[in-house]
Amino acid sequence: MTTTTRRKAGFSTLAIHAGNEPDPRTGAVAVPIYQTSTYAQEALGKHKGYEYARTHNATRAALEANIAALEDGAFGFCFASGLAATNTLLQTLSAGDHVVAGDNMYGGTYRLFHMVLRRLGIEFSFIPTTDPAEVERAFKPNTKMLFLETPTNPMMSLTDIAAVSERARRRGIRTTVDNTFMTPFFQRPLTLGADVVMHSVTKYLNGHSDMVGGALVTSDKEIAGQLAFLQNAAGGVPGPVDCWLALRGTKTLAVRMQRHEENARLLAEFLEGHKRVMKVFYPGLASHPQHALAKKQASGFSGMISFIPGDGSLEAGRQVFDRFRLFTRAESLGGVESLVCHPASMTHAAVPREARLEIGFADGLLRLSVGIEDAEDLKDDLEQALAGV
Repeated sequence: MTTTTRRKAGFSTLAIHAGNEPDPRTGAVAVPIYQTSTYAQEALGKHKGYEYARTHNATRAALEANIAALEDGAFGFCFASGLAATNTLLQTLSAGDHVVAGDNMYGGTYRLFHMVLRRLGIEFSFIPTTDPAEVERAFKPNTKMLFLETPTNPMMSLTDIAAVSERARRRGIRTTVDNTFMTPFFQRPLTLGADVVMHSVTKYLNGHSDMVGGALVTSDKEIAGQLAFLQNAAGGVPGPVDCWLALRGTKTLAVRMQRHEENARLLAEFLEGHKRVMKVFYPGLASHPQHALAKKQASGFSGMISFIPGDGSLEAGRQVFDRFRLFTRAESLGGVESLVCHPASMTHAAVPREARLEIGFADGLLRLSVGIEDAEDLKDDLEQALAGV
């Protein structure tokens, strides 16, 4: 007798169908927006699995199942923002616990760690995470978590997820990876050994700049139990409309990410050869010091580019930033439209200037979220903007 093993569904299929079963009552193909705060109970202690919307919402559950499937995880939890997700994750720790985190991360994460959670008794060490041995040297007896961004925001430095996760696991330390820049289309940290994946759903997963949300994914039952408790107890959940918008977004994630990367590669190469650009940060360039690692642990390089125009001064950055016409001058990233950000005054304003300069984060550095417009139009806009230096 022969047996056949059913092939796992491909990424695009999962993106469209995971968590998106037709509504059993009406047959609606799109998951309905369950816009309710509470649920009727048939009798004392008897209900249909739903009691109160902070605890359970069917639209949210569909999004959680969808993102978990895309990350090859078993459990997904959604929150009102990426920072709400990160804050909930850190609430699994206690006063006196120690966290090792990267020295270059999203400014909001740094602000939460340095200015809020430190005050509550959690210790943090901010270190370069490009060298696994240096990461291991930062571990202490009370270290409970390793929190990574890879690539980092905005310097695009990489961490070897498999190598540091293995070192952390030997010491009983949980590894969390912020996978917002890469998305599960290009990189799946859980398959590389991480314990938890975090996303700002606001960005690529939603992809349309019209909602704010966050997510955590894990395959560890113990962690999942803690997160489920905290999601309900702390209550930082998203509304059903935001979940519905994100579900609509993930359906096109695969085709969007392909175009984001295609455009970003072209623009990164253009910037690298431009006489008015001092330096370009993009893992897809062969000149990136960790290009080999990028190819090893991911299937692509995504759509985020940072570069230093002119002499790297604030004025040089301003001269380019203020000239953009097609790139929208705005915070955030990952939407279909291209954005340009000045991190030092926008996303990373909470990070001390000395700390920024120490890692090569120049005052004039600009970050591009490359959209899915026609690449030649984006290139023309970059060309005319750089003429301002």
